[in-house]
Amino acid sequence: MIQKTVSTLLFAIFAQLLLLSCSSSPKNSQTPSTPAVLMTYTPAVVAHQMVPGEPPVEGVYQTGDQDSSSMADKKAAPGGDRFTFGRFERPFNADTMDTYFPDLDIQQAFLVEDPNWIYAGLSLKSADSSGKLHGRYGYEIDSDVDGGGEWLVEVDQPSSTEWSTAGVRVLFDTNDDVGGTPKVNTDDPSSNGSGYETVLFDSDQGQDPDLAWSRVVLADPVTVQFAVKRSLLEGDDSFMALMWAGTDDFDAVIFDMNDHYTHEQAGAALLDFEFFYPIKALSELDNACRITFGFQTTGSEPGLCPLAQQKEPGEAASCKQTFCYNLGDQQYCICIQ
Repeated sequence: MIQKTVSTLLFAIFAQLLLLSCSSSPKNSQTPSTPAVLMTYTPAVVAHQMVPGEPPVEGVYQTGDQDSSSMADKKAAPGGDRFTFGRFERPFNADTMDTYFPDLDIQQAFLVEDPNWIYAGLSLKSADSSGKLHGRYGYEIDSDVDGGGEWLVEVDQPSSTEWSTAGVRVLFDTNDDVGGTPKVNTDDPSSNGSGYETVLFDSDQGQDPDLAWSRVVLADPVTVQFAVKRSLLEGDDSFMALMWAGTDDFDAVIFDMNDHYTHEQAGAALLDFEFFYPIKALSELDNACRITFGFQTTGSEPGLCPLAQQKEPGEAASCKQTFCYNLGDQQYCICIQ
């Protein structure tokens, strides 16, 4: 009888403890009947209204540029690198110049228009060893033909073979200080300006999501193409354009680049310039001669490469290389010094 009573008592105590344990659990520790929903934000997809087509094949303005692969084994450019005049031929690494970057070496450049678009392109020696373009590519638009650009159109590491706004930017020089005084030629670095400081368009973000596009044409040679709306130029039908290929040194806020460095700091890519050779602060960089668009050039426009002069038979040529190109219906030859 005593054993039964003790067992009953122990059972009662256990039951009481179990009841107290359940009743003391907080309500918010219970597992909810439905899981919580994590709210996420998805950016709105831009619905483009205008997409560029194929550039016209008639009325193309074009120019040539140095092929630095011909001197890569000598760790030098064949010509065209003149820091003082803002001409760069530097598709090499800094200091040693023992690495040549074919995807930064411009071979040719062109401009052409249709009623809605201005198309521009720069052809490169080739893609890099991985088959890609690792650089930043673009061009300046100089609408008042004074040697200093007003707009800069650029794209980083383009890869799309279809027209795309990804990575494309359009910048504007609001305070008109690109190029300094005088334009084109090097100025005192202590008086340099702010470059292209105003972003008008960035990967379809801006007042007009269709303003600027780029694509890669995987032909021979590989070409980076741009298309910008004619409305960007606010009615101007004539301008000069300067094509660029580079990496970190191709920076919108340090235009003109020869106004932000001394010649000693920037170095030189030509063996002839022994005091400045090799390239230093400004490396992995190339540009082509300016293209005049929509007007007849006189040869005296600021920043144009010099035109080759006719020589008498037997007279030694003064140019290391000469490139000829079509300007409208006429052909011109550039003397690359």
